[in-house]
Amino acid sequence: MTIASVTRSQAAADCTTIHIHGAFSFPVYQQFRHVCDAVTPQQRYVVDLAESNYLDSSALGMLLFLREQAGGEAARVEITNCNAVIRRILSIANFDKLFDIH
Repeated sequence: MTIASVTRSQAAADCTTIHIHGAFSFPVYQQFRHVCDAVTPQQRYVVDLAESNYLDSSALGMLLFLREQAGGEAARVEITNCNAVIRRILSIANFDKLFDIH
């Protein structure tokens, strides 16, 4: 069983990437929240799901929390590298209307 984790990297001064490793679900809430505590509205955020194979409703809530922390409607948050299942979940939840999904 793979242990899920959240890491953060900053490739540029105005862009922070949040990497989700393993299942994006409630067990990573504290790690995700810790990363979000440093969020500022001036930056662009990328949530990279390349190493994630699962997403549940608590992950949807975490993404909404990130969006709110990053400035709400004016937030610049992208979700990248989604597999087909995750992309479908995001689409059903209408997250494609709230986030740039690539």
